[in-house]
Amino acid sequence: MELDALDARLLLLLTDAPRIGVLECARRLGVARGTVQARLDRMSASGVLTGFPPELQLDAVGYGLTAFAVLEIAQGRRGEVAQALAAIDEVCEVHATTGQGDLFVRMVARSNDDLQRVIDDVVGVPGVLRTSTSIALSTPVAPRVRPLLERIARGER
Repeated sequence: MELDALDARLLLLLTDAPRIGVLECARRLGVARGTVQARLDRMSASGVLTGFPPELQLDAVGYGLTAFAVLEIAQGRRGEVAQALAAIDEVCEVHATTGQGDLFVRMVARSNDDLQRVIDDVVGVPGVLRTSTSIALSTPVAPRVRPLLERIARGER
C-alpha cells in the first residue's frame, strides 16, 4: 500500500499524540471524521498500521542492558529456532539476515549476570550453532519512522 501525504500526516499526528481520538484527528487535519476513520481502517487492514502500543523505556522497568547477537543456525531450522527464541521473554526482536550470520537478535537484561543467563538460554536453543554478542553502550538514534513519514507528508518519495 502506498501512503499519501494525508496518511503520513495522520500517522505523524498519532505518533505525537497516540491517545488522540478520531474526531480530534479530523479537526486537526481539516478533514471529515469519516475520512480519518476510513484511512485508519484501510491502513489497519493492509498491515501498515498494526496497533497503538505504549512506548516503554525498558531501563525504567529494570531492563537497562541491551545486547545484540548474531546467530549462526543449522540449515533449514530457521522457523523452529525463531519460535524457540520468541519463547525467551528477554528476546525483543529477531531478524533473518544475509551476511555472516543467519539471525540478528535484540535482547535485554537486568545486569551482566542476567545477560549471561539470557545468552545461555539463546545458545541452548536447538539449531543454534554459534553466537556473537555485543552489548549496546548507548542508542544515539532510537528506532524511528518519523523522517520517512515527514518525507511522504511533503509529497516526496
